[in-house]
Amino acid sequence: MKAIENIEKAVIKKVPDFRAGDSLKVYLKVKEGDKTRTQLFEGTCIYRRGRGANASFAVVKETHGDIVEKNFPLYSPGIEKITVSRKGKFRRSKLYHLKKK
Repeated sequence: MKAIENIEKAVIKKVPDFRAGDSLKVYLKVKEGDKTRTQLFEGTCIYRRGRGANASFAVVKETHGDIVEKNFPLYSPGIEKITVSRKGKFRRSKLYHLKKK
């Protein structure tokens, strides 16, 4: 088990403390040809699952009347940073009902 723990320590980076229901801003690295740029995805976290290097979360937002959901690995190298813009007041851990608005 020591080998797995050492690999997870190398992968895990500092992320803010957030829960389902919080409004998040996820800054993504997007590669277009030779250039890379940062793209913002802002929405509500509907779940956070897993532990260690396998943790993931989903963010849902409404754009032009359509609902867009994206799933992210928590420690993905494609995520530049995550910021919490507003804390939510939900008592559930999975907010799947927000997808059906």
